[in-house]
Amino acid sequence: MNAPLQLPTPELAKQAQEALRRLRSVKRRTKLVRVVTGKEGQEVTVQVPREAFELFTQILAQMANGNAVTLVPVHAELTTQQAADMLNVSRPFLVRLLDEGKIPYRMVGTHRRVRAEDVLSYQKASYEESKQALDELSRIAQEQELGY
Repeated sequence: MNAPLQLPTPELAKQAQEALRRLRSVKRRTKLVRVVTGKEGQEVTVQVPREAFELFTQILAQMANGNAVTLVPVHAELTTQQAADMLNVSRPFLVRLLDEGKIPYRMVGTHRRVRAEDVLSYQKASYEESKQALDELSRIAQEQELGY
């Protein structure tokens, strides 16, 4: 997460869209992908795990939509700003979550560090909690015949 995020240029987005279109035609069980480098005539054939190939196509899809993409190892330690960005919340809101013990952290000098894995766990739990609340509201609306 050291390099600053940059939105893809329209040209890069178009290239990503074309690459994605062509790669989607590759069968899901295909494990061998040929990569052609920038120099003419140099080809490298590599065996790619299916999960990595699927992640690559997801990255291309985001770039094709003009979105910046970053990869964060789950064991990485994040600053409070990076963790807040990951959750799409303000840094003060994230600090409040840390102070309330909802997300574990450790101190490095005077700075808090948060594991990406813990941020993702909180995000998943928060999503599940919201989903359950919406399911309950939907059930109540149907019982009351509110037309939802």
